[in-house]
Amino acid sequence: MEEELSPQTRGAIARAQSLTSEERKSIAKKAAAARWDSEVPGATHEGTFNIGTAEIAAAVLPNGKRLLTQSTFLLTIGRARTPKAGTGVMSTVDGVPFFLQADVLKPFLTEDLLASTTPLFFRTKSGKKAVGYEAELLPKVANVYLKFRDQCLESGEKVPRQYAHIVTACDLVVRGLAEVGIVALVDEATGYQEVRDRVALQEILDRFLRKEFAAWASQFPTEFYRQIFRLRNWPWKGMKVNRPQCVANYTKDLVYARLAPGVLKELEARNPVQDNGRRKSPMYWWFTEDIGHPALAQHLHAVVGLMKAADTWEQMMRMMKRAFPVRGDSIQLNLFDDLD
Repeated sequence: MEEELSPQTRGAIARAQSLTSEERKSIAKKAAAARWDSEVPGATHEGTFNIGTAEIAAAVLPNGKRLLTQSTFLLTIGRARTPKAGTGVMSTVDGVPFFLQADVLKPFLTEDLLASTTPLFFRTKSGKKAVGYEAELLPKVANVYLKFRDQCLESGEKVPRQYAHIVTACDLVVRGLAEVGIVALVDEATGYQEVRDRVALQEILDRFLRKEFAAWASQFPTEFYRQIFRLRNWPWKGMKVNRPQCVANYTKDLVYARLAPGVLKELEARNPVQDNGRRKSPMYWWFTEDIGHPALAQHLHAVVGLMKAADTWEQMMRMMKRAFPVRGDSIQLNLFDDLD
C-alpha cells in the first residue's frame, strides 16, 4: 500500500499544478534572485561518470553533500536538458519539482521523497553558477516512474506514450545502480574518495548495494586476486597497487570463458574495448539479476576454492580444465540483460 500523503503535501501538489505559465515564471525569477543574492557554496570536487549511455556531471560541496547537475539529472531520467519555460527547476513549488507533478505519479509520492527534491545552488570550481540535486534523489525519482509502469502492467494497460521513454531511461538507471551506489560513483568521479575513510565507504555500500552484492564487492575481488598473486609467486601489496596486465586475461579465462558456453564472446561483443583501451563498464554489469549474477557468484566461489586448494599455478590450471573446461560457443543460458 502506498504511503498516505498529508493534507499539506496534497495541497502543495494541487497548488503546483494550478499555476499558470506566467506565475511559474514569476516564481522562478524571484527564487533565482533570492538564491543567488545569498552566499552559495563552491564545489570542492567535480567529475563525470556514466550510467548506460548517459554521462552525469557530479560535484561535492564543502559539507560533503554530493550533487548531480540539473541538466544531466534531467537527461538521465529521459527529460529534456533544459526545462520548458516556466516549468524549470526554479519554479519548484512547496517542494514538488516539475518532473513529479503529473497526476499519474501522485500515488507514488511520499513525504520523504518530496523532502529531498529541493534544488541546491552552488558554484563550480571555475566560479560558474550551477544548480543541482542531491545524488540520492536520482534512484528515488527513477523508482517513482517504475512504480507507475508496474501499475500499468498490473492493470493490463500499456505505459502512455508520453511516459514510455522516461520509464525506459529510469529502468536503465535502476539497473545501472544495482551494484554500484550513486554516492560511491560520485566520489570516484570527483576524486572525493581520497578524503573518505574506509568505514564511510562500507556504509555507502551497505546502503546502496544489496547485501549479497556488498559482501561480494568487499570480499571476492581481494581473495581472487590474492590467490592469483600467491600462485604466480608475486609479492602481494594489496588491491590498490597496479596489477599486471595479464591478470585481466586470467580473469577472462578463469571466470568468463568457463562460466557457460559463449559467455565471454557475447560479453566482448556487447562491451567492446573503446579507443582509450578500456571497456565502457565492468563485465559483470551485463549479467541479469535472476540468472546471471547467481551463476557468476556460484562459479566465483568454486574458482576461489580450487585456487586455495592448489600449491602451484600449473596444478590449479589442471584442476580448472577438469572442473570447468572451455566449451563451445552456443549460448545455453539467458545470462545477460538486454542493454543494447
